[in-house]
Amino acid sequence: MATQKHGKKYLEVSKLLEAEKLYEPREAVSLLKKLNYVKFDPTVELHMKLGVDPRHADQMVRGVAMLPAGTGKEVKVLVFAQGEKVSEAETAGADFVGLDDLIKQIESDWLGFDVAIATPDVMGKVGRLGKKLGPRGLMPSPKAGTITFDLARTIREVKAGRVEFKVDKTALLHIPAGKLSFSEEALMTNISSVVDAVVRARPSGAKGTYVKSVVLTSTMSPSIRLDVATALALKP
Repeated sequence: MATQKHGKKYLEVSKLLEAEKLYEPREAVSLLKKLNYVKFDPTVELHMKLGVDPRHADQMVRGVAMLPAGTGKEVKVLVFAQGEKVSEAETAGADFVGLDDLIKQIESDWLGFDVAIATPDVMGKVGRLGKKLGPRGLMPSPKAGTITFDLARTIREVKAGRVEFKVDKTALLHIPAGKLSFSEEALMTNISSVVDAVVRARPSGAKGTYVKSVVLTSTMSPSIRLDVATALALKP
């Protein structure tokens, strides 16, 4: 099995990490900034290994987390709606609003948005986009709060820093927590909010240890393993 080759800069900053150490969250955030060697502003991510079997419906972990300090990127919001809800979505700042026209565009492989929201009354039509949007995590769903008549509030939240998470088939969560250029305080606030949301999303079927490991990383940087107990003790 071939090992992944890393560049000189990656290997250089990796020396700042203590191999077997489990870091306190605040210490990890401070270290993560020192590990950066890229010229762009990387996304900070929290990776969590969960003690669940996602093949069972009662162990599926899915939810949303509000990032109080925002995501650090502009979020393009698409809304499927009709009637008076169209103007509500437009007023609330949605980037794309419509129904049949948008469905046709998406069926022609257009995906120029980050989040899709739909009112319940149009899901009969939107449902047929499942194969296009589902694999990309873009399909509106009740669990993610993206099928709703409360468009104004949902659009505001998504624009302000609302992120969805869903456990993958290997029981891992990958959740963005802002940009590396954020202050340490802002990153800590976002990370605390993410951890709290994941803990609250614990499914009824989860037995034993729910969160097995927590890793903090940024785009292309080495990963920092966190002390799980300290990370779970964070409060937003």
